[in-house]
Amino acid sequence: MDWTSIIVAVVTGGMAFLGVLVSNRKTGALIAYRLQQLEAKVDKHNHFAERMPVIEEQIKVANHRIEDLERRADG
Repeated sequence: MDWTSIIVAVVTGGMAFLGVLVSNRKTGALIAYRLQQLEAKVDKHNHFAERMPVIEEQIKVANHRIEDLERRADG
């Protein structure tokens, strides 16, 4: 075996390894960014879900008040 072919193989393997490392780092950063965006959407949804029971209760009270006013107007 020739030393040049061994050196070429080692250099080629090293460069391929560096390429994989750079690619994995970029992919990891993209995944972290997308996860952060997803967490922001979930937080927004959770805030909306917390407010819905309050709104439902307010609608229920408003409906009762409207019914009372309608009864007074009819009577």
